[in-house]
Amino acid sequence: MFISPMLLETAPGPFSHSDYIFEPKVDGHRLIYSQKSGNVRLYTRHNNDCTRQYPELQLPFDVDIVLDGEVACTDPETGINDFEGVMSRFSTRQHSKVQQLTKTLPATFAIFDILQYQGTDLRKLPLMERKAILHNLPLPSSSFGVVPHIEGAGEELYTQIEAMGMEGVVGKRKDSQYVSRRSKDWQKVINWSYTDVYITGYRKSEFGWLVAVPNPSGKLRPAGIIEHGPGPKHKKAFYGVCQQLVTGEDKNHVYLEPRIQARVKMRNWTKSGLLRIPVFDQFIV
Repeated sequence: MFISPMLLETAPGPFSHSDYIFEPKVDGHRLIYSQKSGNVRLYTRHNNDCTRQYPELQLPFDVDIVLDGEVACTDPETGINDFEGVMSRFSTRQHSKVQQLTKTLPATFAIFDILQYQGTDLRKLPLMERKAILHNLPLPSSSFGVVPHIEGAGEELYTQIEAMGMEGVVGKRKDSQYVSRRSKDWQKVINWSYTDVYITGYRKSEFGWLVAVPNPSGKLRPAGIIEHGPGPKHKKAFYGVCQQLVTGEDKNHVYLEPRIQARVKMRNWTKSGLLRIPVFDQFIV
């Protein structure tokens, strides 16, 4: 059965508190693992069945169960979660290719909560009681793991995560019940990276600023699209200036001289050299 997952609020920054536990944020996609009468089904956070994409995660537990966690793949060179690898696994449907990827790009289910156990709904139990049950659970194989946590010391964990180049930290109230909505009882702190870009155009329909960055020779190359971050004042300032910089257009975009610079925060660079989830931070004057 599918249970709609509990979602995270965003904390303003790293924090420590004795009422919270803190976990490393796994850079993958959310997975609800459901086993009923020995039958295993895997679901994304939006209730899309993705069971066939992950044969190595179809192994049953000793009892019927519903678990919450993240599917992750690891970059063999860095040992860090590889989000593009997970997306490659998720988008692959052909059986022969799926079987091949289980060997070349194996997936791991990083479990951080248990929602049902032997037919009993555990969601109203405090988080730490659910964690105790989860940590005593025998796992079916090495493709399954339980996300570790520490109590209280969120800033210390964030410093370690930042140094390792990992995605961030999640803080959770020890007494939190599991609710199928966004809740301040669970808060994420993202380890953003920052870079400076040139705005080279914009979309005609939905909001989006085209951006570019210099390559080693100094020539600009496309680096993605800013879709989040600027407020009404930033947008008004941009569109007030950009009409003087138009160099051309096509059906979907207006192109500009690369005169406007901005600082963006992002998760990381993709392997193809694009900004992953760039968010506008400020103009550079």
